[in-house]
Amino acid sequence: MAQDRISQIVSDNDVVLFMKGTPLFPQCGFSSRAVAILDHLGVEYASVDVLQDQEIRQGIKAFSDWPTIPQLYVKGEFVGGSDIMMEMYEAGELQQLMQEQGVKGAA
Repeated sequence: MAQDRISQIVSDNDVVLFMKGTPLFPQCGFSSRAVAILDHLGVEYASVDVLQDQEIRQGIKAFSDWPTIPQLYVKGEFVGGSDIMMEMYEAGELQQLMQEQGVKGAA
């Protein structure tokens, strides 16, 4: 079941980005922005290309109760989409969250 797979992915990775495409080839502007923010922070993260898996693509929206992709999870907690990531990044809150959670590479 998609929910179980999503739960496993989220719990197995400190930081995971459910996105359209891959970090090297994002398939939408929002995913591209999310990748740029994470790359700028220098954190290690896993990514899941929802375009490759229709079950995950629909399931992630129900899992987080959030209608759009990308979606960022840190230490099992849903953080938000690219707009929330950008606001948090600009305010210094995303960097702080990564440091508080002990995410690798977050300096």
